[in-house]
Amino acid sequence: MLRMLLALVSTLVAGLVVAGEMLKPGDAFPSWALKDHTGTEVSSSSVAGKAYLLWYYPKALTPGCTKEGCALRDSYADFQKLGVEVLGVSFDEPKDNAEFVSTHKFPFRLLSDTRKELAVAVGAADSPSRLWARRVSYLVGGDGKVLVAYRDVDPATHAQQVLTDLGKLKK
Repeated sequence: MLRMLLALVSTLVAGLVVAGEMLKPGDAFPSWALKDHTGTEVSSSSVAGKAYLLWYYPKALTPGCTKEGCALRDSYADFQKLGVEVLGVSFDEPKDNAEFVSTHKFPFRLLSDTRKELAVAVGAADSPSRLWARRVSYLVGGDGKVLVAYRDVDPATHAQQVLTDLGKLKK
């Protein structure tokens, strides 16, 4: 009886994503709903059927986040040609993200994960007590499944890395 119970628990635990653990290609990306920099709710259902890059960044208007955001901005037309929506996410409030968008003329939306639930679910945070998001990104297909997971992103080269991966996926 004890062996059966342990086997059942082991099976259940194996199917769960551990908090703070990265998703893998082929995994279903969790459902989400977050406010953008204008206060408008954006959700996984509102982008369903479209591919998107969801990039977590630690803090609006900081050097590394600005470098990454500007590189994505400068490559935005290439993402659009490939049919990929770019969505930035941080723990910042919408007003802070609005300033980030305005200052750097970002053509994409920045989302606020202030409750940090999505961050924990996708490995951008180990717990809701984490102060800043890890710099991780996900390229998600129109079917809602992870195409590529990016850990420890280099802000200077990330946009080009994603575009290169998109080129490989399109072949």
